[in-house]
Amino acid sequence: MRSLLALCLGASALVALALSHAAQAADAGVLHMFNYTDYTSPDMIKKFTAETGIKVTIDTYDSNETLLAKMKAGNGGYDIVVPQNDFVPILIAQKLIQPVDVTDMANFHNLEPRWQHRVWDPKAQYTVPWQWGTTSFVYDTKVYPGPVDSFATFFNPPTIFRGQVGQLGSPSEVINMALIYLHKPYCNEDPATLKQVLALLEVQKPFVKVYNSDGISDRMVSGETTMHAVWSGDAERARVQKSTLRYVYAKEGGPGWMDNLAVAVGAPDLENAKTFLNFMMDPKNAALETSYTGYQNGVAGSGQFLDPKLGTSPEFNPPADYKIYFNHACPAKATKDYDRIWTLLRK
Repeated sequence: MRSLLALCLGASALVALALSHAAQAADAGVLHMFNYTDYTSPDMIKKFTAETGIKVTIDTYDSNETLLAKMKAGNGGYDIVVPQNDFVPILIAQKLIQPVDVTDMANFHNLEPRWQHRVWDPKAQYTVPWQWGTTSFVYDTKVYPGPVDSFATFFNPPTIFRGQVGQLGSPSEVINMALIYLHKPYCNEDPATLKQVLALLEVQKPFVKVYNSDGISDRMVSGETTMHAVWSGDAERARVQKSTLRYVYAKEGGPGWMDNLAVAVGAPDLENAKTFLNFMMDPKNAALETSYTGYQNGVAGSGQFLDPKLGTSPEFNPPADYKIYFNHACPAKATKDYDRIWTLLRK
């Protein structure tokens, strides 16, 4: 009986191994990427496939919270994920991304010195810069020609914007903007401050048409919304299509962020993933992605490959005295408080 059971177990193991090898063979030469919507340059992907022979499949999400929930539920077969800087420590702590020793990659030296070792990945073990920028809001000057230099216009809009404001779909990003406007620090756990945040967002709520981080440029260009929270690159792309749009650098300052390439734990094609990370630290390749999104990339020398109209655009170049507050990971209590505020707001 014991030998029969061992034989059966051995046979099962061989079948499992064969299936595993078959799955790997079926997936050879493919890179599976999980990224924000409309955030991957088709031309860059074509170039990557042409040079490496590796095909790329892309699934999309709309917020870091969605990415985290998906990864906690199981890898989903992804090799590359693109978390924002404040979520990188969370993914590391929960063992959802793996170290790949970026410093050993051939193109690592191309990174700008300030981005080679980042606070959220100080030894550059896990991540490669993807894109970075600022978060603020854009409005249509044809609808409201008055000067705008504060988040006050966004959180307590003029009557003409009622029902025409777009907010982001990410609790952390929305609340961070509110905290900056209130001159309060990130990751706030103070009950009085959080009460102020909720009150501020409740005042704005009747003006909000949608809480959604997807399709911002389309909504602004079509006129479905006339004011919208937005990332700098999306603002640039929208303005190119509709010249009356203006991105606001608020006098209070604003959030800054960097999205990062990381390799998921359990990545089906680890070597393909590493190849892609190294590929994206080449100036020409980084420039292709930046040309598509309108965001900075952190790779030295990429600027020479950009259209001068992008390189000199206002959205691409924050004022020298503009205060950028980079997002960072919050303790569990602050995260729960933010989720509670979001739940109350969306009722």
